[in-house]
Amino acid sequence: MHERSSAGSSVDGLADRLRRELDRYSPGGKLPSSRALVERFRVSPVTVSRALAQLSAEGLVVTRPGAGAFRAEPRTAPAAGDTAWQTVALSADAATESVPRTVDASGVLVSLAAPPPGVIEFNGGYLHPSLQPERAMGAALSRAGRRPGVWGRPPMEGLPELREWFARGIGGAIGAADVLVTAGGQSALTTALRALAPPGAPVLVESPTYPGMLAIARAAGLRPVPVPVDPDGVKPALLADAFKATGARVFVCQPLFQNPTGAVLAPARRAEVLRIARDAGAFVVEDDFVRRLVHEDAGPLPRPLAADDPDGIVVHVCSLTKATSPSFRVSALAAQGPVLERLRAIQVVDTFFVPRPLQEAALELVGSPAWPRHLRSIAAELRNRRDMMTAALRLHLPELDLPHVPSGGYHLWLRLPDGAAAESALVAGALRAGVAITPGRPYFSAEPPAGHLRLSFAAVAGAAEITEGVRRLRAACDEALDGSNAPHADSRSRT
Repeated sequence: MHERSSAGSSVDGLADRLRRELDRYSPGGKLPSSRALVERFRVSPVTVSRALAQLSAEGLVVTRPGAGAFRAEPRTAPAAGDTAWQTVALSADAATESVPRTVDASGVLVSLAAPPPGVIEFNGGYLHPSLQPERAMGAALSRAGRRPGVWGRPPMEGLPELREWFARGIGGAIGAADVLVTAGGQSALTTALRALAPPGAPVLVESPTYPGMLAIARAAGLRPVPVPVDPDGVKPALLADAFKATGARVFVCQPLFQNPTGAVLAPARRAEVLRIARDAGAFVVEDDFVRRLVHEDAGPLPRPLAADDPDGIVVHVCSLTKATSPSFRVSALAAQGPVLERLRAIQVVDTFFVPRPLQEAALELVGSPAWPRHLRSIAAELRNRRDMMTAALRLHLPELDLPHVPSGGYHLWLRLPDGAAAESALVAGALRAGVAITPGRPYFSAEPPAGHLRLSFAAVAGAAEITEGVRRLRAACDEALDGSNAPHADSRSRT
């Protein structure tokens, strides 16, 4: 486990205490000085400054340099304008588009939005702060800040040393010259889909698959076409049929610990997928998003598809974000051949480049002794959390089918029993019971075959929260699901 700085919790705690005390002051009234707050609450001046800034951002406090902090005056609602014209303006292009763009972030926000206080976060998509290498990242950022030229403009493609590091991790024919440094996996996927498919085109996707990728495709005016997966990954015969039926030129997949099923593409299918794409004259976008979140008991991992592709079929995406922090947005986009120039051009137009200080910090982090220690630590911790959640679910919620227990990643994929109430009712009931879970519907680009849930074991504080979260989910299931479907373990143990 990693030691965690208490700065964030100190800021939140102080902001909460000041928030509760604001009623003591009349609107416009002055709050105690920063020095007085430091002495009273025994915190640092930085903590006081950040807590006041948080209240200022909430509109509760006004800070005036040299004068202090004051309780904000009550807000007066601005006169309502008429924005109805925007409906016409935003939909005008739909008449000329064969596949209208749909900008919908709801499937992504399910995993990004922080739940209310006291709610256990089984819906998170990132490591809990206690699992993040906060000290190592802070030290890396500090060292990076002292590098000569750190605030200068980096090469558009990324720092050469960082491109080389990513290339070594991919292997095969991929070299540093084939790698672009990008600002997170979501940005890399956006660049890839914009480069490879024109608006209105079909794009083949796994079913189920990552909702953020579906959102990217639809926002670009693409038409996602689902290809089913099983515990061995995408089904090659169905992939070949989909290419023939649609004429698609892009297939997006996650061959390793697929989101949400946790499936790993079977060895016999790897070469088959590449052959099918080659025959179709198509690209394979490989989203290798959690290779660094392998569990301790996984054994040797298969190489990326890109490592076995000398013909430039695979456009490879990988990232440091999942293994570090949601704010450490450094990733790589790798490709061979003429497509690389198109990818580079789109990235430059969209974002210019990834900030150099962040790239330098990434180099410092992955080159430090703390990096392999961190990876070993989370491998052990994720295995323990996975086993604990799996055991708790099988004991207390046996009616939820868990077809596959992955050896990497950060979540479990569950199927609701036949005849169960709508998954949305269970998701809402779970939130009322104090646990946030992710519905399965956003992971399907077409009608889902059944109700599903995705439960994360990486975003919670530890074992106690996993146990309590499953207990709360049991209560929500008792409310939302038909009790006749399957008796749960507690009732069996009492008979």
